[in-house]
Amino acid sequence: MAKTQTPQPVRGTQDIFGEDQDRFQHVVETFERVRRLYGFKGLQMPVFEPTAVFARSLGETTDVVSKEMYSFEDRGGDSLTLRPEFTAGICRAFLSNGWQQHAPMKLSTHGPLFRYERPQKGRYRQFHQLDAEIIGAGEAAADVELLCFADQLLNELGISDGVTLQLNTLGDAASRDAWRDALVEHFQAHRKDLSEDSQDRLERNPLRILDSKERQDRPIADAAPDIDAYLSSEAKAFFAQVTEGLDACNVAWKRNSRLVRGLDYYRHTAFEFVTDRLGAQGTVLAGGRYDGLMESLGGPHTPAVGWAAGIERLGMLIDAPVSAISIAVVANSGELEQKARGVLQKLRANGLTSEMLYKGKPNKQVDKAKSRGHRGALFVRDADNPGGEFYFQYFDELAESLEVSQALEKALSETGFVSGNTN
Repeated sequence: MAKTQTPQPVRGTQDIFGEDQDRFQHVVETFERVRRLYGFKGLQMPVFEPTAVFARSLGETTDVVSKEMYSFEDRGGDSLTLRPEFTAGICRAFLSNGWQQHAPMKLSTHGPLFRYERPQKGRYRQFHQLDAEIIGAGEAAADVELLCFADQLLNELGISDGVTLQLNTLGDAASRDAWRDALVEHFQAHRKDLSEDSQDRLERNPLRILDSKERQDRPIADAAPDIDAYLSSEAKAFFAQVTEGLDACNVAWKRNSRLVRGLDYYRHTAFEFVTDRLGAQGTVLAGGRYDGLMESLGGPHTPAVGWAAGIERLGMLIDAPVSAISIAVVANSGELEQKARGVLQKLRANGLTSEMLYKGKPNKQVDKAKSRGHRGALFVRDADNPGGEFYFQYFDELAESLEVSQALEKALSETGFVSGNTN
């Protein structure tokens, strides 16, 4: 009989475990804590939506819709798609649930997203993002609030050094249309010198040529006109309010007049937090204002601004989180196992991370506890033991440091199990 082949993970997916999971969880927990400080409400949505939600919001001709979405037909004949991003689904939820009455709304979520693309460092086919949106606020103050949230998140994760906020304005509708026309005219004059991809973008999405990575495109893109020459007075005033707000909040930023968003519903502020520590995948958080998206989904005009950040990419930038203080509970004999289990539960009830191994002699359990990262072991002994019923052993100098030992002894003393029996 042929040996059954062990299943392998799908290409572009990952099993997150150990230190990687600790980093992942730390990013999520920090995000959850900071979003509460800013009054953002948590939101959970279906992992799949009607395909039309993404086709209409992202555009039928975009690479995401035409090449990267995981779409399928269910048994009822409906076309469904695993979400490739959060914003469209959040807008769908806003409209279908009638949340207009609650606007402006500050919403946040996190979870898995799916895109069929070439896996590389920091990029997967199932990946995870943090997402924050302010819906129903057309004021520049909303953009500032969102950017302050992002900046504080990166600061509290400890990765603000080496990360730069790049900022641009796309202007209002009239400014953007005038700039787009000027760009098309410029690129048409150099069409034959553009890469094949950029020639295709010229028909579908000319603004994207500005951030082309193709060497032959760069001189043409660099010589293209800037948005500033086409900004209306209203658009200039809006961008000034954003930059002045950031300055007031001590959020550092750098102007990047080539930073764009290709879809027509994007307006005013566009931004990216970028680093040189992740190679080609240097953007760790990005977003912008999308005042026309709700209308593409059949809703009324609703201004909005938002950002998303890759959890995996943020996790690659942070230091490994310090493990919680944890100890092992060891029964000196098999007859004491149930008593030790009762001790274990009381320790946990008092907030001390603790574990009891399932088998092995006491010395073997100690070796295993050390390998699992525990800081010490609480031995449960016979009540008539001359040295006392309980005995605590530190495993390393770190555990014996004042901060750790005090935390351990406080938790242990609250259970009544230790009265000076430590070494």
